[in-house]
Amino acid sequence: MSIPANIAEGYRRDGMADKLRFMNIAQGSLEECRYYILLSKDLEYISLDVYNNLNDLIEETSRLLNAYYKAIKSRNIL
Repeated sequence: MSIPANIAEGYRRDGMADKLRFMNIAQGSLEECRYYILLSKDLEYISLDVYNNLNDLIEETSRLLNAYYKAIKSRNIL
């Protein structure tokens, strides 16, 4: 929930620095998710298959967030 909430909050900010800061917070939240699924796997709360599926989704989301961040920074969109 934190990831899209920070993207939404950053979207409504006026300055590019604020927009980028909230995108960076969203990226940090994504890294927390990455840690939690790794911990869940290591503690055997989830199977390796579930871990791999979740990790693939996190990787895809990370690529999208990075691309969005770079677009804001380079084109000053929004």
